Amino acid sequence: MPEKSASEVSRGVREQYEKGVAALDRSNLDYAIELLLAVVKAEPGFIVARDALRRAAGKKAGQSTGLFKKLVSSASSSPALAKARLITESQPQEAMFVAEQVLAGDPRSGLAHDIFAKAAVAAGFHRSAILSLEALRQENPTEKDVSIRLAEAYTAIGHGQKAETVFAALLKHHPHDPTLNEMAKNISASRTLSQGGYENLADGTGSFRQALRNKEEAVQLEQESRITKDAAQSQNLIEQYLARLAAEPGNLKLLRNIAELHAQQKDYYQAIEFYNRIEAIPGAMDAALEQTRNEMIVKRFNQVIEQLDPAAEDYEQQKAALVAQRDQFLLDDCRARVDKYPTDLALRFDLGLLLFNQGRISEAIPEFQKAENNAHKRLQAMLHSARCFAAGNKNDMAARKLQNALKEKAAFDEERKDMHYTLGCVLEKMGKAEEAMDQFKQIYEVDVGFRDVAKRVDDFYAGQG
Repeated sequence: MPEKSASEVSRGVREQYEKGVAALDRSNLDYAIELLLAVVKAEPGFIVARDALRRAAGKKAGQSTGLFKKLVSSASSSPALAKARLITESQPQEAMFVAEQVLAGDPRSGLAHDIFAKAAVAAGFHRSAILSLEALRQENPTEKDVSIRLAEAYTAIGHGQKAETVFAALLKHHPHDPTLNEMAKNISASRTLSQGGYENLADGTGSFRQALRNKEEAVQLEQESRITKDAAQSQNLIEQYLARLAAEPGNLKLLRNIAELHAQQKDYYQAIEFYNRIEAIPGAMDAALEQTRNEMIVKRFNQVIEQLDPAAEDYEQQKAALVAQRDQFLLDDCRARVDKYPTDLALRFDLGLLLFNQGRISEAIPEFQKAENNAHKRLQAMLHSARCFAAGNKNDMAARKLQNALKEKAAFDEERKDMHYTLGCVLEKMGKAEEAMDQFKQIYEVDVGFRDVAKRVDDFYAGQG
């Protein structure tokens, strides 16, 4: 599975990434790490976001390099990493995130880097694996296993020359190791063949004409990855891929490329059709592709809703029916992921949010309460738990939950403003006007433009004469 560029992730994820980078530039490192962790959780293959996260963690630690903790054979020193090691193959993306959380707090953890790299390779994210493998090699350049894995990762993404460089450096420390010498020769030979496009010439099945055509295709693929495709370019590529697909109906890369191009053109119906064709191939549909397909389904719902004629007599009924179907799909999809990954507390928060937005308050509360045990979702989960309590007129419980959340929230950012505002509204419902106004004043002092705080505070003072 290839990593993604900024243009390939959703707008919301991209905006959160940009906020994280801005926070990093301002040296607001805790906030940057919080935002960027959420980004790589949502898009594990978003390589530039992961790189920014590593830089933020390194900067917070005071240095980006240094002696790594010694790799140990047992993960018993860290329950989180012990869990990640167990699910490296079965749930590689979850293992990656667990390891990344450890690295966010301790960027020198060799064990976390080791587990992350193995999980990233299992998930098909070789560029992400290289981030950790390069870090490990830098600290221990004589370690054979790390350098071999690094060379394999470079080879997997077509960087044969870098793989050779890794082996050349390793051989300086182990010049007489026959196994390493043989591996180095194989990599060199493989690069020569692959770069020339002559893999099939050796057994007589290829030709120099085919080699030339392979080279032309490689140039085309490079151009495709570097340019922003307009509608005409995308349609031209779709037609080319469809022609090739007729001869190779089971080619997963072609199917995925066609689906992605349709999505770029906002032809979500066709994009869904091609993702469904991938799903029909046994073992071809992984969790990330399934999530992408489901995102296309939601976008298609929204597209159809936007295309409804407001002048039609049954406009409101049509819109309500489609919105209900969309919301039910979102809920069913999230429930399915929660059932599949019951220990993923971030998913519990997502489920709680969907239930809350649909007015299913009593069902949302236990999901938010579980999500409070996730360090990165805890405060948002507490805020939404309080909103659930307030919706049920349990205002004293809502106020207590918000007061506890505020004790844990240091930065006066948007999240803290939201907590003060919600607490102010809850206290107002309880008839505690002065205490409520104190919450609004705290926001007013730092951000007079937040919601209707200015009007509330101004009216309060105007009422005092």
